[in-house]
Amino acid sequence: MRIYVDADAFPNVLKDILFRAAERMQVPLVFVACKRLSFGRSANISVIEVPIGPDLADDRIVELVQPGDLVITADIPLADRTITKGAFALNPRGELYTEENIKDRLAFRGLMNELRDCGLVTGGGPAEFTKKDRQAFANQLDRLVSRQLKREAL
Repeated sequence: MRIYVDADAFPNVLKDILFRAAERMQVPLVFVACKRLSFGRSANISVIEVPIGPDLADDRIVELVQPGDLVITADIPLADRTITKGAFALNPRGELYTEENIKDRLAFRGLMNELRDCGLVTGGGPAEFTKKDRQAFANQLDRLVSRQLKREAL
């Protein structure tokens, strides 16, 4: 199992949670971004920098991800592509995207884009990232990775 992070818009407050999980569970953690990232040295943590451009980081993640891997992203189309490849997708607020819920998320995203394009919905953006969100992310990450590592060990 590998964990890929769609790192361009990833909340900084979650990085320590990921670092500790990767070290504790000995799972490779790969940040993919179109900007330079640097972290402390670790055998389990790496960075892939892609050129700046629409969906280039997403495309690289989809190219690399294998069944059973985990992708951390708030990007609904990337989550859909990830699930299609047999991998897991988790958003930074701790919501696990699944085959059962991803198509509804895509449809809602499309509807909201149309409403914004028509000027019927303005402003907004994601809600403030809370301590509850961090805890939900940490809990779901731990459950998912632990369960997958047990499956791989069988």
